Amino acid sequence: MSSTADPADPLAPLAALPGVPEAVESVRKSVDRVYGHRIMRRRSSEVSGEAALRGARASAALDGADWALEEVRRRTDFGVEGEPRAVGAALRVTAEAGQLLDIWGQSPLRVLARLHLVAAGKAVPDEAVGRPRLAGEAVEGPELGLPVPDVDEVAARLDGLAAIITGGTSAPALVTASVVHGELLTLRPFGSFNGPVARAAERIVLVGSGLDPKSICPAEAGQAEQGREAYLRALKGYASGTPEGVAEWIAHCGRAVELGVRESTAVCEALQRGAA
Repeated sequence: MSSTADPADPLAPLAALPGVPEAVESVRKSVDRVYGHRIMRRRSSEVSGEAALRGARASAALDGADWALEEVRRRTDFGVEGEPRAVGAALRVTAEAGQLLDIWGQSPLRVLARLHLVAAGKAVPDEAVGRPRLAGEAVEGPELGLPVPDVDEVAARLDGLAAIITGGTSAPALVTASVVHGELLTLRPFGSFNGPVARAAERIVLVGSGLDPKSICPAEAGQAEQGREAYLRALKGYASGTPEGVAEWIAHCGRAVELGVRESTAVCEALQRGAA
């Protein structure tokens, strides 16, 4: 987050960064259009289910397990080490996110702990599940090309993020969701599975804010469509803390939501034609 943020509402100034108001407005209009699709009046639960599956598939792809959608549908071996475990983690946290909306506003750190526990499954020793990493503990997972913050910085910034969530902010949902995603991925607070946790937390913000209440706009799908290289480049901009870098990250996350909307619009069209 920007070091020049207003201490009373650190996210509010980010909403005025160059390009951010336009990204916020474009996302709002895009989401409104898909919610106005006639298929949403009677089959929204099907669209939500498909969006969750596609979002989870995309989240795993961003961590290197780039499976075709039909492969995700038919496989059941998600506990096997390697790509199956990455896909399984993404599927589990995506499903779990919807159960944690009521807790997020009061106890975001508790939600993050739960997401990590669900993502890790049986792959992580019990003593390391659901808690931030300790000094000297390594971070497993795909290389992001960013330095790993020390545990004192992680603790301070997690506390700051939690204070923003519990205290409330006037910033638009896109800004808040982008910051939550960017902070968690930059900090990598857990020893593993930070990617799926960060992206699931972004989903919680988008849904819980009311921007996407039925969870039909899978931002993860849009991130994957833009490509991992663009994802990491935008994340590095956020991690730099410069106004330009933070603005580009928010805009990048906005494009991801819009591409997720396009994905769900295609699902709506297929359902309307009777093709899905």
